[in-house]
Amino acid sequence: MKVLYFAWVRERVGKAEEDIAPPADVTTVAELVNWLSQRGEEYAYAFEKPKVIRAAIDRMHVKPDAAISGAREIAFFPPMTGG
Repeated sequence: MKVLYFAWVRERVGKAEEDIAPPADVTTVAELVNWLSQRGEEYAYAFEKPKVIRAAIDRMHVKPDAAISGAREIAFFPPMTGG
């Protein structure tokens, strides 16, 4: 699956996107965030506060308990501010 990183998540990870193959026991967005955060310092830094990270699966906003099965693209971004 393709993973996209936006704003400071992208800056911390050091890349805008990548193709990944998480293990079969990673089935939700929250589990994916946890798995990603263990891939190195840059990922741990990007996902150090997982509750503030927002996610979208195939361009639909989802909650951390959303299933990732069948996802083609998962995007991670920080909360948006502004009016």
